[in-house]
Amino acid sequence: MPRSLDYRATSPHPAEKVYAAMVDRELLEKQLHHLGGPGAGITAYETTGDGVRYTLRHGIPADHLPSVVTSFVPGGDLKIDRTEQWRPGGPGVYDGTGSVQVVGTPATARSVMRIADVEGGSEVRIRAEVTVKVPLVGKKIEDAVAGQIEQLLEAETQFTLSRIA
Repeated sequence: MPRSLDYRATSPHPAEKVYAAMVDRELLEKQLHHLGGPGAGITAYETTGDGVRYTLRHGIPADHLPSVVTSFVPGGDLKIDRTEQWRPGGPGVYDGTGSVQVVGTPATARSVMRIADVEGGSEVRIRAEVTVKVPLVGKKIEDAVAGQIEQLLEAETQFTLSRIA
């Protein structure tokens, strides 16, 4: 059974500014350089008729992972490919979807995301489900991967919000 994850962050900035920062290629590159780990980078980035789509690669060193995870990761370091697609959803609202593949493993995640104006600024909400199809220990790995994703989301949010002028 997948492990659910709900993430929420607020900002004093309007949704339009938060969205612009979150999808800015240059800021994404800086964020990956600062937080992305071994092998981090943007592997695809395109603007579409109604938004933007990109794929980011993150790396987590093996020494930051529980042994239940490292036993399933080829080469030790965890490599995560994350694809996000964002589009305006109406005045003061931006909607996104995401998918995550932990390279070389049966671990995946799917997410639905929203940035919306709220009183006093804006709010980012992310609802994700992590799935690891490994008999017996899949739940432990799902919990570990979800924990890493939560830490990454928090660090990315703080990084991005600190750079909005």
